[in-house]
Amino acid sequence: MTELQLYPIIALIVYAIVMALIGCFSVGKSKTLDGFLIGGRNIGAWVTAFAYGTTYFSAVVFVGYAGQHGWNIGIGAVWIGIGNAVLGCLLSWILFANKTRKMTKRLNARTMPDYFEKRYNSKGMKILAAVIIFVFLVPYSAAVYKGLSSLFSAVFPGIDNWIWMLIIACLTAVYLVAGGYVATAYTDLVQGIIMLVGVVCLIFAVLGHDSVGGIKGLVENLGNIKAQPGDSVDGKQLTDIFGGDSFKFLCFNIMLTSFGTWGLPQMIGKFYAVKDTAAIKRGTIISTVFCLVIGCGAYLIGSTSRLILGGELPDGGVDSVIPTVLLKVLGGGTMGIILLALIMVLLLSASMSTLEAVVLTSASAVAVDLIPAVRKKKVSAKTQMISTRILCLVFVACSFIFATQNIPIIVNLMSFSWGVVSGCFIGPYIWGLFSKKITKIGACAGILSGLLTVGGATLIISLQDGFGAAAAKSPEMGVCAMAVSFIIVPLVSVFTKNKKEEQKRIDEIFDCYKEA
Repeated sequence: MTELQLYPIIALIVYAIVMALIGCFSVGKSKTLDGFLIGGRNIGAWVTAFAYGTTYFSAVVFVGYAGQHGWNIGIGAVWIGIGNAVLGCLLSWILFANKTRKMTKRLNARTMPDYFEKRYNSKGMKILAAVIIFVFLVPYSAAVYKGLSSLFSAVFPGIDNWIWMLIIACLTAVYLVAGGYVATAYTDLVQGIIMLVGVVCLIFAVLGHDSVGGIKGLVENLGNIKAQPGDSVDGKQLTDIFGGDSFKFLCFNIMLTSFGTWGLPQMIGKFYAVKDTAAIKRGTIISTVFCLVIGCGAYLIGSTSRLILGGELPDGGVDSVIPTVLLKVLGGGTMGIILLALIMVLLLSASMSTLEAVVLTSASAVAVDLIPAVRKKKVSAKTQMISTRILCLVFVACSFIFATQNIPIIVNLMSFSWGVVSGCFIGPYIWGLFSKKITKIGACAGILSGLLTVGGATLIISLQDGFGAAAAKSPEMGVCAMAVSFIIVPLVSVFTKNKKEEQKRIDEIFDCYKEA
């Protein structure tokens, strides 16, 4: 074992022990279904803020998005990080956090499908939402596995990717099944601190590299890059603050990765658990600062990749850009290797925090929402909690198997899942919080229209040019699905007004906003 491998191994072992201890600590706080799924609605500002931020950014952001967009777009890719912090985090907390907390508490809703059923009085919506979550979050979590295993395989070239994926899966399953949401929330706090320290250290290390020369050197050196045969990207493109020829592509990615959080159940679920309005106010600031540092830092690092790698794309393509950059910058000297170990734990933290949120969301969608609805009889809370724990294991296994398949571009894989899920839910979720006039039919139309937008476009493009071409268009499809869902919900509701009894029930639900 080389020194390059020894320090990462030690760091990973220590990290695994800490995560396991947090899982054991959280067992006592997860004995009820509310405790297991939403922490008893008593999670504070710092924990909730870090849980939101760490769920937002996985290794896919660093290894996939930052690597691909930093390589192809350059400095302009940093706008994605800014958009994520301002639109995906700050605006989301301001607009939805308090309303979501109050309404889900009034409805006693623990999950997104549960919210749909009780807000719109529709068991069918609950079943449909649960199926969509379970089916389309599997490839999402698979993308997380693949993003992380790319780096681990670069540091440990003799070990197959699937072994690292298996280790990640097992570690996540242990503390998630043991402690539920409380365990994930407190591990997210620890993981978030690691991510902040790691990103700040990595920014200084990358900018200090001889080929970069700080911020000023980054701009000057990128500007001197000449387009190569088969690659039209040049210095003008890489230093254009608005993305140059990639401006349209950049805008779609900002919209998908920012507005997409407004409809993702694993993100919105953090607002169910926060304990009060004061915690939301503090959490808004904490989470936004966190996302600004992590998001902008990741894309800034990605923009240095052509300089550090000498303009040569690694053998593994864009998915190997960031792992190769890290080895180039941190692979020499003891301090560099120690920092590499920290960065590996950073990426592991980013991935596991996202993975645990997705797994818990998907497992609860089936155990708490789908199974009781299909069986058409009451299922005890204890049975639901046991089922959720078992299904957490099942979902981890399914996503692991999916991740081991040879699907090359992890960015497209994640974008596709992100677009489908958020495209289906964003309209019914947001309008359900803000308007008493939204009907069950309008909300159902919003879910179906989002699903059909992505599904129809994928089918048409795949028949013409293959699924690879459709996957490459996933950001545009996801943004269109979100826009269609958001417009269809109120439009259909205008023509399908609520009955008098239903409107009275909805008016009573909205009284929750008058409470402190």
